[in-house]
Amino acid sequence: MFSRTSTKASTAVSSSPVDRLREALAAADAVVVGAGSGLSASAGLTYAGERFERYFRDFQEKYAIRDMYSGGFYPFGSLEEHWAWWSRQIVINRYVRAPEPAYDDLRRLLEGRDCFVLTTNVDHQFQLAGFDRERLFYTQGDYGLWQCSGPCHQATYDNEETVRRMFAEQRDMRVPSGLVPYCPKCGRPMAMNLRCDATFVQDAGWYAAARRYEDFLRRHRGRRVLFLELGVGGNTPAIIKYPFWRMTAGNRAAAYACVNQAPACVPEDIRPRAICVTGDIGAVLRDLCAGGGAAA
Repeated sequence: MFSRTSTKASTAVSSSPVDRLREALAAADAVVVGAGSGLSASAGLTYAGERFERYFRDFQEKYAIRDMYSGGFYPFGSLEEHWAWWSRQIVINRYVRAPEPAYDDLRRLLEGRDCFVLTTNVDHQFQLAGFDRERLFYTQGDYGLWQCSGPCHQATYDNEETVRRMFAEQRDMRVPSGLVPYCPKCGRPMAMNLRCDATFVQDAGWYAAARRYEDFLRRHRGRRVLFLELGVGGNTPAIIKYPFWRMTAGNRAAAYACVNQAPACVPEDIRPRAICVTGDIGAVLRDLCAGGGAAA
């Protein structure tokens, strides 16, 4: 059912998969980008290693937490400590631009093209890089939003002002009690607007973005669409990867491209129209912007 291709195992006439991807971009009437965590990692937003230790060494030493992802699920003993952790994670991943230029290069590459972005990332680096927010659909939530932990109602709340204060005013891994957020309707503690269980709130903005995405796909049905998958892993393939395969298979004019650190699998029925590039996403985007050859 599947084939495995990479930068070193291509049967294309072009000299490299990166060349084929460049040609597909040039030929496309529209581009649908599907972005996963690999794109943010390539942009320098790593959740473990030196960057984690720089911001969370105290939590690491006290609780033996090893990375930001697992720390987000840790059962801290107080809301003050919980929000000390989360305010750091939000600020450095949501309100500070990524240190490497992968998002900027992607915006440059797509400039002037008819495109839409579907992403499971929650760091909003697309907006920080200057992408049109009307062409973005964040399916899994937003570090910049809170919701009722119940939830007692289907609304979200911007957290930037309070989170920045939490980040600046915390001491000994605790924020001031007066900064702990509570639901304005029921009084429960607020929670992150992240899809991690059945309490996730899909607010009016979420549904509006979903409609814009569906409208974009409908308007380009049957046209030369490039489904460009960047850094999508195996945790949520049903959101980006599988739909991209299905839509490519259903449109003979469409092409599918995948850029990832690991070699990619593709269904046999779309293999002639699939381009799989194994390598660092940032390096590939940089080469595409520069008009150069293969990135690896």
